[in-house]
Amino acid sequence: MNIPGAIKEFVATYKSENKTRTDWEEPLIAFASAHDPLFMKLKTVISEKHSLPTELLREAETVISYFIPFKKTIPLSNVNGQNCSEEWAIAYIETNKLISDLNEYLSKELEKQKFKSIILPPTHNFNETKLISDWSHKHVAFVAGLGNFGVHQMLITERGCCGRLGSLITNAKIKPTKRPQKEFCLYKHDETCRQCVGNCIFNALKSDSFDRHRCYKICLSNADLYSKLGLADVCGKCVCVVPCSFNNPVKQIH
Repeated sequence: MNIPGAIKEFVATYKSENKTRTDWEEPLIAFASAHDPLFMKLKTVISEKHSLPTELLREAETVISYFIPFKKTIPLSNVNGQNCSEEWAIAYIETNKLISDLNEYLSKELEKQKFKSIILPPTHNFNETKLISDWSHKHVAFVAGLGNFGVHQMLITERGCCGRLGSLITNAKIKPTKRPQKEFCLYKHDETCRQCVGNCIFNALKSDSFDRHRCYKICLSNADLYSKLGLADVCGKCVCVVPCSFNNPVKQIH
């Protein structure tokens, strides 16, 4: 099974087949060994309750990780105002559904080839008091080599950070993707950018800290505003629109 090809084709046809309002760019795909020692390190970095791939699937060999970028019009719609834009809220809701459907599809295709898999939810798998996930897609994506973290706490990929991440665990053995060795965040690279910090008008984000509870309070206010659309507990102001929104800005200056 050509997993990258299958993911790209699924995303490319999803809008027309499901009549979504959201448009997506071609996804990025990477693979991590289920036995990568960094997964154990996540229990220290995030929480001891963060799952290992082998805790979710005993025979796990590979974690498939992917990033689905939004079309530029969606982040551009989310620049002004205190609340997130309706387009951003809809993109969040529709992309969560896309990820769930994609994982179901991949799981069935792997099963046809006699492979097992475990489907992970796209979001809302976190402790609501501590706001810590038991399976962080962005940290898993880092282990798989999709990118590096920015000051805004989001993963910056070669196609930026405006989009959604998903992952799937399988016992199919696939060669791991090499992790990038250089920073993708301009501030971490040479301290020339803090636009994401400036974009956070709620003071949840600083250059050296992040108040996840203050951030989540804003996300919940957006969820209330757009409750008729579905669950949209998002904000995204920090990533819209900054040098790392659509690409790896460090790569652009070299």
